[in-house]
Amino acid sequence: MNKVLVTPRSVTRSGHPALEKLRAAGYEVVFCAPGKQPGEDELRRLLPGCAGYLAGVEPVTANVLDAATELRVISRNGTGVDNVDLTAAKARGIMVLRAEGANARGVAELAIGQLFALARGIAGCDAALKRKGWERGAVGIELEGRILGLAGCGKVGKLVAHMALGLGMNVIAFDPYPDTAFVPGPGFRYSTLEEVFENADFLSLHCPPCADGHALLDTEAIARLKPGVFVINTARYELLEGHAVLAALHSGQIAGLALDVFNTEPPTDFGLAEHPHVIVTPHIGGFTRDSIDRAMTLSVDNLLAALHCI
Repeated sequence: MNKVLVTPRSVTRSGHPALEKLRAAGYEVVFCAPGKQPGEDELRRLLPGCAGYLAGVEPVTANVLDAATELRVISRNGTGVDNVDLTAAKARGIMVLRAEGANARGVAELAIGQLFALARGIAGCDAALKRKGWERGAVGIELEGRILGLAGCGKVGKLVAHMALGLGMNVIAFDPYPDTAFVPGPGFRYSTLEEVFENADFLSLHCPPCADGHALLDTEAIARLKPGVFVINTARYELLEGHAVLAALHSGQIAGLALDVFNTEPPTDFGLAEHPHVIVTPHIGGFTRDSIDRAMTLSVDNLLAALHCI
């Protein structure tokens, strides 16, 4: 009962000072394999005897929780908890906590970086020159006056909106629970998801997966997008219907895609990643020193506060 399992890849590789709080409180810190996302078998082997679990993005299934007989608290080092079987955790009396907003700026800045990269074809130019080729590729576009559509306008979406307005873009956002007090500038407004799809020159996804399990961008939704739209997904892969997006890239309905998240990590299907109009990164949205520090400090504090209350 005095052990805490720690699995985020950014921490298992090299540790983090925030973990000293756990040791100072009398807990033994247990790590999974360094720098790797643990699978179900490894979690079932490591969790017995652990009262706390500082979790990354790995799936925490009911089968995993069956082996965690002493577990009382799961503390995520990020905002999303869709990787955790919340129903199974609740049935076993396990608290699930989030480091809310800790990674927001890192993710938002990556989304803006991807926006620039798509608009100017940076990745393709870089790859061509490294092959000793002088290929400009497609003519780029400028961002001023373009419309950025946001699917989701929580902590990350709001930061992206601020940054985009600073670039001279206009922003249309959809959120099921819009914060009407958020008025970052005259170029911003909330609207319906349909209007966002139909008008966005760039579409950036900042929402959780759909509750019904359907993709946000399926064949029907993609048909409503403005032809030649650029799509940025730093949220969850499940928001995309992979084969439909790939078909839209081939047809030009989607001019380019930036993808930081995958169905399995590392991915086993590289169909989207290998397309010439796709920019891929290995889930680096929250992988900044600043985001890691905020997330680890908050997730450790959340874990200790919960354990001390039990």
